[in-house]
Amino acid sequence: MVYRFTIISNEVEDFIREIKIDAEATFYDLHQAILSSCHYADNVPTSFFICNQEWEQEQEILLEDMGTSRSDEDLYLMKKTRLNELLEDEKQRMVYVFDPLDNRMFFIELTEISFGKTQEQPVCSRSHGEAPQQSMDLEEFLNKETTKPSEDLNEDFYGSESFDTEEFDPEGFEISEGNPYH
Repeated sequence: MVYRFTIISNEVEDFIREIKIDAEATFYDLHQAILSSCHYADNVPTSFFICNQEWEQEQEILLEDMGTSRSDEDLYLMKKTRLNELLEDEKQRMVYVFDPLDNRMFFIELTEISFGKTQEQPVCSRSHGEAPQQSMDLEEFLNKETTKPSEDLNEDFYGSESFDTEEFDPEGFEISEGNPYH
């Protein structure tokens, strides 16, 4: 069986990669194919997460055992876990966290399963757009949009500029005067 994965980014609108890979290949093989298709270095502790249809992360597949997992949970490692062990159906979703420090990821969907075929080596069958930077530099991280108010948030979001302090009633918010810790 051959799996075809479609990979997109929420950072770069026109970025798309499609990778065809044998279902017997490991998550590590897919990891290497993604790195190669994006021209990324292999020096970051990445991971995959199997997701539900709402992209909620469920099962994690780690590059390496960092010794942080609980003993009662299953531990899946990329080099030891075959794709077909955890992926069985078309439209299954997962994310690939390529920058864990900034929680940056690719969104991946198993878009096609070709039965009766094999794929000796993974191949990037479609490549469009530039991949996002593999990691943010410090200045970019500090200026990241999530650290400052969005331009979409205007006075209507925060309330009217004509706020009257006389209308504020501390009793309505159960605020009492004096020290509340007596």
